[in-house]
Amino acid sequence: MSTFLITSAKLISPGHNFDGKQVDILIKDGVIADIGAKITANKDVETIDASGAAVSAGFFDLNVNIGEPGYETKEDIATGTAAAKASGYTAIAVQPNTNPAIQSRTEVSLVVNAAKGNLVDVYPIGSISKKREGNELAELYDMKINGAIAFSDGNRSVQQAGLMGRALLYSKGFNGLIISFAQDESISGGNQMNEGEMSTYLGMKGIPNLAESLMVSRDLYLAEYNDAPIHFSTISTADSVELIKKAKAKGLKVTCDVAAHNLVFTDDDIVGFDSNYKVSPPLRTKKDVKALLKGLKEGVIDAVVSQHTPHEIEFKNVEFEIAKNGITGLQTVLPLLVKAGLSDEQIVDKLAVGSRKVVGLNVPVIEKGAKANLVVFDSKEKWTFDEKSNKSKGKNNPLFGQELVGRVKLVVNNNQLVLNK
Repeated sequence: MSTFLITSAKLISPGHNFDGKQVDILIKDGVIADIGAKITANKDVETIDASGAAVSAGFFDLNVNIGEPGYETKEDIATGTAAAKASGYTAIAVQPNTNPAIQSRTEVSLVVNAAKGNLVDVYPIGSISKKREGNELAELYDMKINGAIAFSDGNRSVQQAGLMGRALLYSKGFNGLIISFAQDESISGGNQMNEGEMSTYLGMKGIPNLAESLMVSRDLYLAEYNDAPIHFSTISTADSVELIKKAKAKGLKVTCDVAAHNLVFTDDDIVGFDSNYKVSPPLRTKKDVKALLKGLKEGVIDAVVSQHTPHEIEFKNVEFEIAKNGITGLQTVLPLLVKAGLSDEQIVDKLAVGSRKVVGLNVPVIEKGAKANLVVFDSKEKWTFDEKSNKSKGKNNPLFGQELVGRVKLVVNNNQLVLNK
């Protein structure tokens, strides 16, 4: 990447002298050479007009499923990071839902090395338990020193309270972070959708809110008892928001995130049995969505994630009951947040700032002399999510084939540029 000039973009960077103002940004060899209200560059410098768009630190996703190692037919690091780049992400944290699970230095190193030289920085999340089976602690410290950014059993919830307590206590000793996917399996029972009026109408067994809130409550008690930090991934209920709000007010070291699709879709959308709406945690009610949005705006919810989960067609183009959970979500996060009514400032806070704070990463600065790590996005621009624009191997997204509002124009990181034309 040589030299180029981004012009007339609204800067969103809390605390910056130009925050909320229109700026030009000159980037040379991957470094911000200048930033100001008006920059005059040489004629040979490529100019990118960002009028009407916003510029901020690159987005960071806390919850991405990339199949490598073991499930490369679903997604590999090359295609997963291509989807991330097209979505404004300059960094992603990948879940341990692989085969083998990311459970030792071997798997952590494999992911780290496979992602070297990429525009997108890739951070592995190590599993809490061996094989994600919830019986025995994995090699947490060994994974930490080799690049694991946090620990989770991915799409499996740790059912044993004793194991979760030991994980919290042990990881606390080396500043590790435990991520909880809260779902009590003895209550959820492997059921298919949210328990409520719609599940009754459709004649399907439901997963009650209690399956999540009970586990949130348990893990909050464990975190408090061990004086350890904890992060809740993809909360989906009004009860969970209230529990975490009270825990934060009490002074507990707790953070949480929500999947973008849980802010827009509800269990009403399942009426047509479209398996692309089948996710875990399930789509809840309008009341829950309202509470989640309120929690976002009040700061109870720290970040929004894609929960990107691509699948081969044979796992989704089947009856709802036997379809796999998950949405290929990276490229639709921005449009979903626009649809949910978030402002550009709120989008940046939840996708670029809050997500990094959860795991203790520095938020990239947009200052002269700093490494260029940024995204330019237009929350009013329309585009179509289809075969041509899709960068993932998966197409399991209910918005596939539709015109969406909210488009990423370019991303810059690691002296690389991707421009969506």
